[in-house]
Amino acid sequence: MNNSKQVEISWPSLGITVAAELDQRNPALAQCLWDALPYRSLQGHALVAGYHLYHLAPVHSLLHTDAEYRVDRRTVPDGTLFCSRLQHLGIKYGELTEPMNATPVGLVAEDDLDALAEAGREVWRSVYTTKEPVIAEVRRAGQSGGHELPRLPIGDPELNRLVTEVHAETQRIWLEPPQELLDLHEGRIPSGAGSYETVLTTLLFVNGETRPLGYSCYGGLVRAALDGMPMPWLRQMTRQLAHTPAEFLGYCGLDRLWDFTQRLLAGLERLDSHEDFVAVMAHMALYCNCLGGWNLHLFPWQAGENLRRLQAPA
Repeated sequence: MNNSKQVEISWPSLGITVAAELDQRNPALAQCLWDALPYRSLQGHALVAGYHLYHLAPVHSLLHTDAEYRVDRRTVPDGTLFCSRLQHLGIKYGELTEPMNATPVGLVAEDDLDALAEAGREVWRSVYTTKEPVIAEVRRAGQSGGHELPRLPIGDPELNRLVTEVHAETQRIWLEPPQELLDLHEGRIPSGAGSYETVLTTLLFVNGETRPLGYSCYGGLVRAALDGMPMPWLRQMTRQLAHTPAEFLGYCGLDRLWDFTQRLLAGLERLDSHEDFVAVMAHMALYCNCLGGWNLHLFPWQAGENLRRLQAPA
């Protein structure tokens, strides 16, 4: 039986494509990614950990699929591909400093490592300086590209309407920045958020609330439901975890997120099955993670150009 899964990762605006093979270190995660191909996504770059690319993969199952094999990602070869419960496809292309256990799923071809490093440098320039989005395309080798976000069914009609809207909004902003974030980053903040008319402070807090809302709140609720947490506890945890950050983000300008959250919280009592609960929370996770990706791209990281890490004396 041939288990080879050959893929291509392309950044069309950079004119760069690399070949990679998904391997058997974490076969369930590799299969999740393989089944979702092809897709396109905004390409991001690590801002703390080092020479590492990552983007949001439209794969709900990455939120909860178990990994069999973990490594300290600092120790593996350049070109290693990772899938994570943050719904990321990551690619190491140089030195990493963060001691994080990660779940490898494949490796970029050795002949393409120079091209991968070039892509990494260009994406860093995009994220840190130019703000011109770079879109990644991941596809099965030799096959055409494409893009479609998955849609999970919901039994309750009213919550199904909510998820339909969340799915449509996620699709709308997947490859184009949401106007709410563009307005915020350009200083158009109707609520007046930002003491003494500052904008950078508000952007910082928006970034700090959006990422854990997707990664920890909604992603964590999916995992808790699949671990068998009783529905009354899941409803209570949703109320405790989601309301305050979403309300704050609405005040800062993310009105759509706050509207979705209020409707979700109002309909929690109609969620009477773990299957429906997982589907609703998975869609909220993907939407919040998409907002988080755009916020990281748009954030004016170059404002800290004069702040550089001190090198230890030799």
